[in-house]
Amino acid sequence: MHEQQSSYRQIMKATSLFGGVQVFQILISVIRSKFVAVLLGPEGMGIVGLLTTTTGFIGALTNFGLSTSAVKDISESNTSGDQNRISGVISVMRRLAWITGLLGAIVTLILSPWLSQLTFGNKDYTLAFIWISVTLLFNQLSSGQLVILQGLRKLQYLAKANLYGSLVGLVIVVPLYYKFGIRGIVPVIIVTSLISLFFSWYYSRKVEIKPMQISKAKTISEGKNMLTMGFVISLSGLMTMATAYLLRIYINRTGNVADVGLYSAGFTMIGTYVGMIFTAMGTDYYPRLSAVAKSNELSRQAINQQAEIAILIIAPLLIAFLVFINWFVILLYSNQFVAINGMLYWASLGMFFKAASWAIGFIFLAKSASKIYFWSELVAETYSLIFNIIGYHFWGLNGLGFSFLAGYVIVFVQVYIIAKINYQFSFTRSFSLIFTIEFLLAMLSFTAVKFLNQPYPYIVGSILIVLSAWYSFRELEKRIGIKELIQGFLQKNIKN
Repeated sequence: MHEQQSSYRQIMKATSLFGGVQVFQILISVIRSKFVAVLLGPEGMGIVGLLTTTTGFIGALTNFGLSTSAVKDISESNTSGDQNRISGVISVMRRLAWITGLLGAIVTLILSPWLSQLTFGNKDYTLAFIWISVTLLFNQLSSGQLVILQGLRKLQYLAKANLYGSLVGLVIVVPLYYKFGIRGIVPVIIVTSLISLFFSWYYSRKVEIKPMQISKAKTISEGKNMLTMGFVISLSGLMTMATAYLLRIYINRTGNVADVGLYSAGFTMIGTYVGMIFTAMGTDYYPRLSAVAKSNELSRQAINQQAEIAILIIAPLLIAFLVFINWFVILLYSNQFVAINGMLYWASLGMFFKAASWAIGFIFLAKSASKIYFWSELVAETYSLIFNIIGYHFWGLNGLGFSFLAGYVIVFVQVYIIAKINYQFSFTRSFSLIFTIEFLLAMLSFTAVKFLNQPYPYIVGSILIVLSAWYSFRELEKRIGIKELIQGFLQKNIKN
């Protein structure tokens, strides 16, 4: 029991560290999104979404998944304690980051007229793509520095790099949009990537790494594993970006650019703000799961523990989000964006299944099961795109929310079956009970906001939020001893 409590506490420790950073980043994102929504409107947000999605697509095509695959290699070398080995792996990764980053920039530069025509239906944005091509190099170099910090478990430096990059970005971005409006979109994209690169470079330089000269032959031999697994990961990222790209183009062609902006705004709320919790947990979860990946039983235990914590943390937040969606949308954006409310209702329910499938999905990366990972992602992205197109065609923005829910229900079933067949995975009774209770509370909240007249949705919803928060606290107390941790923290500070 003590060993399990220690494991749960390790999860919470990493989550709280990055969770605190994510809270600040969420606040920064909220302020930034509010200014962007007011200063640019739905059309401006649509342009931002199309430009960044397009370059993201090229990035996924050319970055070879180094930001994920290299973490495993650096983590394994760090565990060995061999400084020469650590320095060699990091030197190879840095060289590969330069090569892949330049590749992405050159591809974007050469294809800029075609990208403008495909994305916007004209060549008016050719110059914009030429300018922002450099961000593919900046972003890849920045990812390389952050990979070093994650692989070496320098989590405080990693947290600071992310936090300060977001904060300084906000201070610079808002005045640019205020001064130039839509004309400031391209400068903002470039400046933001430069800021991220600066802070990632600054904190990675704080880590003492033995300098080492690496030959081309050694770069190829040492980088082979990174590139092999990374290529599969990049294909997965490419598929994700491709489906997002194609969906935005479909919405733009069959609807309008304002709907693209509304869609981007809605899924920024549900994907970025709520998704930041997954980012916080995943920073430590992936290396930790990789360390026990050779044992199916230990992997099963780690996945269940992570899934339990994920649901207990996000459930009260999602229920609060469901109940007060209208206020959140107006607060984060403006009255022009209330059209996304219906989409967010359905998408909020989908996040429960995303949390469970997210916890399972890491096992394919941890076990280096590249073929399983690739085909699982390909199938999931294919039917997700089909669902989204059908949903938007028949029900507009609301249909995109329902397709999100349906897609993640199927993804959850899919990854569970694959993991069960290949790695004897199964959920514990404890997780199943937690998921069922929290999801039922969310369903009751959904029913209240959809079918009750005001003010009853807020009254009933508030009660359900309290129930979910109480249940989560009770279950977390069993696992990590929250009261004991708080008492120990207070006693330590009183003595000091």
